[in-house]
Amino acid sequence: MSDEVLRLTVLGCATPYPSVDNPCSGYLVSCGDTRIWVDAGSGTLGPLQRHVRLDELDAIWISHLHADHSADLLTAYYAALYADIRLAAPIPLFGPPGIADRLAGFLTNTSTRSPVESAFAITELYDGHQAAVGSLRLTSRAVAHGIPAFAVRVEAAGGSLVYSGDTAPCPSLTQLAQGCDVLLCEAESAQAPAEGDQVHHTPEDTGDTARAARTGRLIVTHVGRFLTPQQAVARASARFDGPVDYAAPGATFTIGQATTAAVRSSS
Repeated sequence: MSDEVLRLTVLGCATPYPSVDNPCSGYLVSCGDTRIWVDAGSGTLGPLQRHVRLDELDAIWISHLHADHSADLLTAYYAALYADIRLAAPIPLFGPPGIADRLAGFLTNTSTRSPVESAFAITELYDGHQAAVGSLRLTSRAVAHGIPAFAVRVEAAGGSLVYSGDTAPCPSLTQLAQGCDVLLCEAESAQAPAEGDQVHHTPEDTGDTARAARTGRLIVTHVGRFLTPQQAVARASARFDGPVDYAAPGATFTIGQATTAAVRSSS
């Protein structure tokens, strides 16, 4: 019988471009035999294959269409249709409105539109969208990022994970994260902007969101270039009393047990 523990594996969390040892945003969420690639930022397709082949995925979920969260869908398309992968059916892909045409706009090289739907069975997200993928239940909420963007709550029999995607602090994220075991929340901004709309969390905002949502554990991710992970964790911890971790690339977290645990991959 398969292991029915909810797990989060960090493929990468860099922004806005990959570093030498850290791809952009991408995560593998799994429970038993169910595996979902959550965000497909630049460079994440490589480490994904340490854990699962494209033709073994149950779904892909994309928070928004900035390249550091979605660019590896382009190379995944070529892998799915023109290489050694043999899909039994297109991979279910949940993403923001317009994702199919955005992919086709880049991939089409002739007067004939590239068949993105042959690689991906696309469902456009909307606020409150719900889906069942294998043993996992997904609920998506629209969040505040200046473009169509979504956060997701992933629930299994034994635990719950909420991923913020990219967003400023907003009521919909706090509502989505209420009582979750783990909040995986971005902390891109060293400080809130003096002018204009806020589109990211600061580390303090991340701690505030976790506290307001009464989450069990906070994992800080998508830390900006003007912060270190240590600074982000320390600043978030000043606003949230629960455990705070950093989404280090290669780390795997088990969720929903008595203590959420993290182990670093040796690969």
